[in-house]
Amino acid sequence: MENIQQFLEFELLHSGTYVISVFTIVRILLIIIISSILLWVIRKTLMRKNIFQSLDTGTAYAIYQIVKYFIWVIAFGLILETIGIRVTVLIAGSAALLVGVGLGLQQTFNDVISGVILLSERSIKIDDILEIDGDIVKIQDIGLRTSKGLNRDQISIIIPNSLITTNKVINWSHQTKHNRFRISIGVSYESDVDLVTEVLKKCALENEHVDKRDGVEVQLLDFADSSLNFQLLFYSDEIFRIEKIKSDIRKVIVRKFHENNIIIPFPQRDLHIKKS
Repeated sequence: MENIQQFLEFELLHSGTYVISVFTIVRILLIIIISSILLWVIRKTLMRKNIFQSLDTGTAYAIYQIVKYFIWVIAFGLILETIGIRVTVLIAGSAALLVGVGLGLQQTFNDVISGVILLSERSIKIDDILEIDGDIVKIQDIGLRTSKGLNRDQISIIIPNSLITTNKVINWSHQTKHNRFRISIGVSYESDVDLVTEVLKKCALENEHVDKRDGVEVQLLDFADSSLNFQLLFYSDEIFRIEKIKSDIRKVIVRKFHENNIIIPFPQRDLHIKKS
């Protein structure tokens, strides 16, 4: 027993009033291990749907991230106290330095605060599909400073959290994953409007990803210079792959227009030459 005590009290590092012994290392390891185990238990508990049926994956993830950062901050403070560094004295003594660092890292702190807002408000969650600066991104991870998403080209994108909180962002998944989309097309003035409407509806309903329950709508938008402009509106749950679905529908439209002699006109201009 005495040998164990001597081993634990063995000094590894001695600098002024600070002494790091084997016992200090053991306490630090215990803090890290206990924090890790606690986070593992919390994560498993949150992910068990039979306990928290009201929590979806995104909400559970947001709660876990906030708890994780909170626990690690406490653990870091305990580690400093274990080494012999008083956290309160450290903060008070480095106040001026922190002000200077804060000014230099203003954007970073802005991203961090934005991350806290995202995790606490839960307006954006994991697997949500966002439209940011014209790019469609599926959120995979929400961190304290940045979030990670996957675009339609399967490219991973790192997004600063402040970009999400300060810019106009469309969340296609916020209320429902069931959204309405549209395809615009112009036809010749000689075309039968009723026939065009019927053909466009059939083109949309042929696609398996178009929701048949909510129906398909065709609107005559405008009398343009060279064409009658129509808009095909349909509902689909495939938000992330909607451009591929639109492309497939457009291909069917081109084929069926040819079969029904419906012409898609090109811009035309009449040129009158006046003789002087």
